[in-house]
Amino acid sequence: MKKIGVVLSGCGVRDGSEIHEAVLTLLAITNNGGKAVFMAPDIELAEVNHQTMQETGSRRSVLVEAARIARGDISDIKAVHADDLDALVFPGGFGAAKNLCTFATEGAGGTVQPDVLRLVRDMAGAKKPICAICIAPALIALALGKELSPQLTIGNDAGTAKAIEATGSRHVECAATDCVIDREHSIVSTPAYMLAQNISEAAAGIEKAVKATMELIR
Repeated sequence: MKKIGVVLSGCGVRDGSEIHEAVLTLLAITNNGGKAVFMAPDIELAEVNHQTMQETGSRRSVLVEAARIARGDISDIKAVHADDLDALVFPGGFGAAKNLCTFATEGAGGTVQPDVLRLVRDMAGAKKPICAICIAPALIALALGKELSPQLTIGNDAGTAKAIEATGSRHVECAATDCVIDREHSIVSTPAYMLAQNISEAAAGIEKAVKATMELIR
């Protein structure tokens, strides 16, 4: 059974992983015969009240919050290596852009959390597939744009696409129900809730993206 790493950034669309996208990713991995291996960095996040969508002033552990989605079966990403995995998937949610990297605040000049960056680069170096969902392609752009110039999508938002291209990556417009496959670099991306109007549209794109990712495993 193929082991598919799932990198979470917390629990909740505004300060962590988008929960629908994370669960749909797990379902797609299972439906395509894989085993999800959950991980997150052991860092803090700025908590957001998901009723008011305002920061509370409190801080929480990304790893502890992500464990809610993983039902407790989760590792510190620092302990995970490319040799442990067959592919790697990043669900979206604002946490992917502000906890796993600083794209949310710094755009194309942002940086990637060191343990996340190490694993992404090691996976790419080993030619193992990487899948990025929703805003998570921005993280991949920061990590690999200058070296690989990968094809990526966040849908059709012009401002975000411009920032992704400023990293050296190439943005491709894509519908929520579809995905973009960069076969040269084994990188797959799908817009999900960057464009999706409902969970069904997000599910269709995530299913295609995860299936394509697993088909790229050598």
